[in-house]
Amino acid sequence: MPIITVLPHTELCPEGASLNVEPGVTICDALLDHRIAIEHACERSCACTTCHVIVRQGFNSLAAAEEEEEDLLDKAWGLTSVSRLSCQAVVTQADLTVEIPKYTINHAREGYDKDWDV
Repeated sequence: MPIITVLPHTELCPEGASLNVEPGVTICDALLDHRIAIEHACERSCACTTCHVIVRQGFNSLAAAEEEEEDLLDKAWGLTSVSRLSCQAVVTQADLTVEIPKYTINHAREGYDKDWDV
């Protein structure tokens, strides 16, 4: 069973965590199932960037991002070459180490008009 190591995040997981997960689940679902309340404003439909994570170890074990995810990632705060939307990154047999960025862009929570173009 793969393990996701979550690096410490001041608000969501102050001490970090080690999660035993089933292969085939998304990183987002794994975090939520273990009570790490990562934002997911679009309800995991690949329509925002609030669930952005940085995969510090195990990135190459994930299937390549689809074009839609890549386009959204371009708008994420703190984008790196190993960034993924956690709602789209499916865990395989490999262990992962993920970092939840300090900030996220959530226009709904921040009070922007829904027609505001990102």
